[in-house]
Amino acid sequence: MKILIIGGSGFLGTELVRRATAAGWETAATYCSRPGSATGAAGAAGAAWHRLDLRSPGHIDEVLAAVTPSAVINATSGGSDWVVTADGSIRVAMAAARRGCRLVHVSSDAVFSGSRIHYDETCLPDPVTPYGAAKASAETAVRLLAPSAAVARTSLIIGHGGSDGSVHERLVHALAAGTHDGVLFTDDVRCPVHVEDLASALLELAVSDRAGMFHLAGADALSRHELGVLIARRDGLDAARLPVGRRSDTLMPGALDVRLDSRATQEHVRTRLRGAGEFLRVH
Repeated sequence: MKILIIGGSGFLGTELVRRATAAGWETAATYCSRPGSATGAAGAAGAAWHRLDLRSPGHIDEVLAAVTPSAVINATSGGSDWVVTADGSIRVAMAAARRGCRLVHVSSDAVFSGSRIHYDETCLPDPVTPYGAAKASAETAVRLLAPSAAVARTSLIIGHGGSDGSVHERLVHALAAGTHDGVLFTDDVRCPVHVEDLASALLELAVSDRAGMFHLAGADALSRHELGVLIARRDGLDAARLPVGRRSDTLMPGALDVRLDSRATQEHVRTRLRGAGEFLRVH
């Protein structure tokens, strides 16, 4: 198996590279500014790194020509930068379709407004933020340009903490230490997923021929504050020091309660998507 992981230097990409190389796959990964830390991780030696700027027309074609992968996972995160998140993903889909590569595109629960709270794989996007709009545009284009691709929506991604933890884990540590201003909202609800579960499920999709929409989120719906408390307890922090607030009391845009229903996807993916109550449990 020869796989290319776009966005390999990011938090999710690092885990994808680690797992793919550990499985003995011929693995290539891309970065924009510098190669990822996965190059030094256990089982990750041997991944080939390629610089890729998704804003540059034709650059993805050059990388695909050099790597000649059988499967591509687009795990890049360009935030609300439309040229990267939307246009860049469209370029990836077009290039993968031209070369006949299997494509797995990673999308987000940010494509939803929260108006219906519970969202399964059949729900259509109705974003309310620039990031959500870019992600919605990308996944729609991918499904049109590469009908055989798998599009996987996910939620907040959590790891093992420490310096290599996710942005959510690092925020909890900074808030508990008093080194960062902000609050954890009690009315902003998502379904966090562990990075190991998410990476495993994405690699399953990469070697399958299943097409369409998939939801890869954890089994538990938690507010940002509830998630922060679990992270703090796991990491031995004082959860009482975490500032609390309500998103609805601010002018900050974005959906409040978005719960991805992954039950249909779990019928086709062997990896069990654990809830945060399980993977953040203090033993």
